[in-house]
Amino acid sequence: MTDNRTICLENGDPLGEDLLSMTPEQLKLVEREEKITDVEFKTEAVSYGKDVWRRFVRSKVTIVSLVIILLIILMGIIGPYLSPHDYLEQNLALKNMPPRVQGLEKLGILDGSQVIEIQEGELENYADCIIENLGTFEVKSAFGTGTMVRLKINLYEYNGIGDEYFWFGTDALGRDLFSRLWQGTRVSLLLAFSVVMINLTIGLIVGAICGYYGGWVDMLIQRLMDVVWNIPSLPLTILLIMLFGSGILPLVLVFCLTGWMGTANGVRMQFYRYKNREYVLASRTMGSSDARTMARHILPNAVGTIITQCALSVPNVVFQEAGLSYLGLGVQAPNPSIGMLLSDGQKALLDYPFMIVAPGVVIVLLMLAFNLMGNGLRDAFNPTLRE
Repeated sequence: MTDNRTICLENGDPLGEDLLSMTPEQLKLVEREEKITDVEFKTEAVSYGKDVWRRFVRSKVTIVSLVIILLIILMGIIGPYLSPHDYLEQNLALKNMPPRVQGLEKLGILDGSQVIEIQEGELENYADCIIENLGTFEVKSAFGTGTMVRLKINLYEYNGIGDEYFWFGTDALGRDLFSRLWQGTRVSLLLAFSVVMINLTIGLIVGAICGYYGGWVDMLIQRLMDVVWNIPSLPLTILLIMLFGSGILPLVLVFCLTGWMGTANGVRMQFYRYKNREYVLASRTMGSSDARTMARHILPNAVGTIITQCALSVPNVVFQEAGLSYLGLGVQAPNPSIGMLLSDGQKALLDYPFMIVAPGVVIVLLMLAFNLMGNGLRDAFNPTLRE
């Protein structure tokens, strides 16, 4: 606290200019003002973790992305049980049924309707289920000219299943797309998280060894990584499927063969950055083992980079799995995945476009949400933005 006072003569007059003629007894300290305006400046210590959390929750885009991810994960857990239809249950009498939802059908939304084109003579077959007559048009062919009618009908009433509801419709085998979508989301996310955890473990160990020891150890491992990185993934996937059969195991092996290298390079860079800092050298001087030095003094500085990289890796695995399933090399029937649902929907896109809408929306939301949350984590862990 500063001394907010002035030096005056003993009689109260301000100090003159002739300081040499003054004696200490002639001087005294007096208040310039009765009220002292200086106050103690109080601050709260903010830890690095708390500061990261503040920056993370400050971004509305990041919070919305996190909520979307949590909702999709929640639906992947409980979604298959919300529908009265099992995801493996087949009924060819219910194949290719459009979406129908209780309550919304009265508003003309998701009411199980479908637009069809029939010959005028077949009109009486649909008399009990016509919602709207959209008009007629002429069709000319080698056999003559005919009149076609475009109708909007209630397909559920036409098939005599007015009491059934399929929220996302059914596929070509009559299976409920709602339960299959969330079961497929569960499979895709379990695959993605498993691959990310395996890649994190391998990449963390290899990257720490390369970055901490350097030298010929780093060079040897980097050259081996270059060799493995250049192995073509598609022929390898086909080979593993031939060896182990279709399923999740070959996909995990394919994704983990080279997936850990990105994590390893990121960890290696962080270890190179921090291993010669004073506190690390002091720890080694005090006799700390290499494992303890890496785990206690270097690794915590790389946590932000590792978490961000893992968050960005999840949508990549989901997208790659969808691509392989789209080619018929991913998760095989009857177990669904997002990629398999997209592949099935693409085959019936012209006649039944509703089949591809729900899985397409889910994978787009997953990709956007994980990438936006990854960007938010990267900014939150950035030490240059710390207040």
